[in-house]
Amino acid sequence: MNKSDLVETLRKETRLTKAKATGVVDLFFREISDALTKGDRVEIRGFCSIYVKEYKEYTGRNPKTGAHSQVPPKKLPFFKCGNELKERVDHR
Repeated sequence: MNKSDLVETLRKETRLTKAKATGVVDLFFREISDALTKGDRVEIRGFCSIYVKEYKEYTGRNPKTGAHSQVPPKKLPFFKCGNELKERVDHR
């Protein structure tokens, strides 16, 4: 599923216009992105939690050449799956 599929499903389920459904989906993802940018944790019960994980600077190695280089510190979003989603996906 991609963003346009999500917009189409929302449009059909709620009978919104395509423009309004697109606006809702855009707002949803924008708010999640803004929260993560501010360092907040996003939790959607039963689905997932998303938070920013900070990585310190470290010395990396190019596997092709073997050359060492400093990798600067960085922040990356981290997705943790909720229990209900885990169970639903692994529906044995």
